[in-house]
Amino acid sequence: MEKQPPSTAGAIADRVMRGAASAVETVRGALEAVDRTGHLRAFVEVWPEAALECAARVDATLAAGVALPLAGVPLAVKATEGTASHQARRLVAAGAVPIGATSVPGPGTPWKTWGSTDQGPTLNPWNTERVPGGSSAGSAVAVATGAVPLATASDGAGSTRIPAAWCGVIGYKPTTGLLPARDRAGLTVGGPITRTVADAELYRSAVLGGSPVAVRPHIRVAWSPTLGFNEPEPEVVELAERALRRWARSGGVTVTRSEIALTDPTRAWHTRRERGTRAGLASVGRRDLSALDGLLHSVDLLATPTTPNRAHPHSGPGEVMSVGFTWLFNLTGHPALSLPAGITEDGLPVGLHLVARHHEDALLLASARDAEQALARALGDGVHAPEM
Repeated sequence: MEKQPPSTAGAIADRVMRGAASAVETVRGALEAVDRTGHLRAFVEVWPEAALECAARVDATLAAGVALPLAGVPLAVKATEGTASHQARRLVAAGAVPIGATSVPGPGTPWKTWGSTDQGPTLNPWNTERVPGGSSAGSAVAVATGAVPLATASDGAGSTRIPAAWCGVIGYKPTTGLLPARDRAGLTVGGPITRTVADAELYRSAVLGGSPVAVRPHIRVAWSPTLGFNEPEPEVVELAERALRRWARSGGVTVTRSEIALTDPTRAWHTRRERGTRAGLASVGRRDLSALDGLLHSVDLLATPTTPNRAHPHSGPGEVMSVGFTWLFNLTGHPALSLPAGITEDGLPVGLHLVARHHEDALLLASARDAEQALARALGDGVHAPEM
């Protein structure tokens, strides 16, 4: 038996399916990793007995000759969803093993880019004096530290993509409507946080259906550093654009700068949230919707920084709206993904945000996979949290 399980969901499932490791020993290793990284407070609950029982069932199912595409993959679930959500049930049916519930923000602040536990706030593994993002705070930390390769998240304004960006991992928000809405306004969409795009594609296959596709021979990307209303930190913009340009230099990608100037969606988002209807989408405005629709039909992807800011201190983000680049696409329903783009001079990850046309999730993920590979060649091992 090999001693150390691979860190990706795909590699773990392959090992377990081949018999190179059992689901039980794989899950036991994940539980040990949770203990080692417990000082970061990613989990509000850990379920060792239930997890090992579930892993034993996975091993028995495999022994009976039934294939499971996520066999033995340790899974963290967002506390507000648990194992009852549609996405968690589909992942478990594919062989994933839930090991615990991850932290989300508690009461007391209007901003939700943090996580709360009985032991204190969840800490960013890159700098414990900074937040991990949220609301899928613990899910991002659990994946970034390697405790699990896959965690469920949900995104109503950027709650999957923001913590993914600030913890240096992948966060994918599917096209709205592919999963049951998590709120009455229809803003919140389930999705995964992973360490690789390939694992996000495994999630899509297990939860949404469909197989990975090859990247198109030529991808057209429009780059917007502000969307017309954000005032992002210059270093965050620089790193995101540099990552995009590195991908373009790998071949087959054309980047053009977009001058699109949209309206800040703050009022529209809150209107939708409060009324629980499509009123917020209407208040985005016909001009903005037309401009966005026109842009996304002239290119394959829109790229922005994932956030206008880097991870902020636990005291709060100040006046900056961390959701500045993300929540518009909860209103419009476009699929979007945050990809690690680099590290600031003070050692904090930032993300490159990719947005595709409605129901072009396969293209979005294939393009992100291509970008990930190009950036890995340029940046060596890429962006991964320090060893815990």
